Amino acid sequence: MEELIYVDRRNSNCNKWDGQTAMFGEEGLHAMWVADMDFKIPQCVQKALHEYVDFGAIGYYRIPDGYYDAFINWEKKHFNFEVKREWLRFAPGVVAAFNWMIQMLTKKGDAVIVMTPVYYPFLQAVTNNERKLITSDLVNENGNYTIDFNDFEKKIVDNDVKAFILCSPHNPVGRVWRKEELKEMLEICHRHHVYVISDEIHQDFVFGDKKQTPSYLMTEHWDEILTITAPSKTFNLAGGQNSFVIIADENLRAKWDDFAKRIRLMTGNAFGFVAAEAAYKGGQEWLDKVKKQIVDNDQYLRELFKENLPKVVVTPLEATYLVWIDLRAYIKPEDTKEFIQKKCRLAVDFGDWFGGDRFNGFIRMNLATSRENVEIGVKRIIDGILGEK
Repeated sequence: MEELIYVDRRNSNCNKWDGQTAMFGEEGLHAMWVADMDFKIPQCVQKALHEYVDFGAIGYYRIPDGYYDAFINWEKKHFNFEVKREWLRFAPGVVAAFNWMIQMLTKKGDAVIVMTPVYYPFLQAVTNNERKLITSDLVNENGNYTIDFNDFEKKIVDNDVKAFILCSPHNPVGRVWRKEELKEMLEICHRHHVYVISDEIHQDFVFGDKKQTPSYLMTEHWDEILTITAPSKTFNLAGGQNSFVIIADENLRAKWDDFAKRIRLMTGNAFGFVAAEAAYKGGQEWLDKVKKQIVDNDQYLRELFKENLPKVVVTPLEATYLVWIDLRAYIKPEDTKEFIQKKCRLAVDFGDWFGGDRFNGFIRMNLATSRENVEIGVKRIIDGILGEK
């Protein structure tokens, strides 16, 4: 019987709790940022890792067929996506993968488009690789986000965009893109010869009646698309540094393989392979319990805000375990960081990180933790605001 066990990760060299200085300039904040979980990993993964360590010889590792089969079976079962073994490539993380894809598919000075607000390593990947960052803002209607397809296409044309980094499901606004939305995005990209890099790492955190659709299933133009996903988000295995790159087109695979050879990226951490295989084979019960905890935490957060700060706008959580919150009814956008960090003593992901100052006043909070941690975070915001009135 799988049990969901909360872990106090302070003083464990955990970046979320012990590595706050780089992003916040100080330590000791109540951590509700960065997308990993405060739960022990599935028992099946712990068992597999123990057995590997107990064997005692940790040399060069040959990736077993079972690792690939476990992932292929997972995709077929959950998304009706029939991934073929020859399509799969390794990356130590999705962030590394989409950085390398930008280098592989574009050249310096080329334009790359994203839909903002968006996971901020997307923005960094474009600028750090000396490409031109183009943003198309999602349309926000009282916390409900949609795509401005006219703006998206116009900016592609006007800037001769070469690549689009798609976030599906979307982080931070928690959208599960409908099939017709995906199809329209991909058709626009096809019309203008734009490569699509589809980051689908949050694919297993979809709630209610929403259904995640792999981008590959919404286009016939497989020579224009690459997908990245990973067990790291699903099973809390970020430390294993193990991700799947899915490339169905033979020519794109050849490009990836050539790039990988030049940077000597042929394989990864043995512990990551062992953990990933075990998780995809036996982690379903654990994942179901995690998702229930996230849904419960989300409902609790919304109830607290509704009762105490009814003008706070909390975006519907269709997917991910990251909730996007608009505090502008109570806090001046330019004062958000000072209020949240200095007064409330919280570490959250601030809105401007996701695309610039126009997103000041928003914060992203992590719900993959205990009810008690969510309560602490939300009540500090409530008390901080009500105490100022």
